[in-house]
Amino acid sequence: MSSRRSRISEEEINELISKLQSLLPETRRRGAGRASSAKLLQETCNYIRSLRREVDDLSDRLSALMETMDNNSAEAEIVRSLLRS
Repeated sequence: MSSRRSRISEEEINELISKLQSLLPETRRRGAGRASSAKLLQETCNYIRSLRREVDDLSDRLSALMETMDNNSAEAEIVRSLLRS
């Protein structure tokens, strides 16, 4: 079995770039114009960083909320059930 990677064609790369572009809110707002691949990848990195900050913020807020709740309260049980799903 060969350890060489199969090559991705330029067409496949363009298709993947188009799919990526359709997933990013910034490029959807901008419309049908096509950004360069480098700019698109930079926007992707920025978007991922933004999502990570948002998750961290929500996690901190949830932790603070859980600290103020009575562990046996109905609200605490609802939050726990939401976290499990």
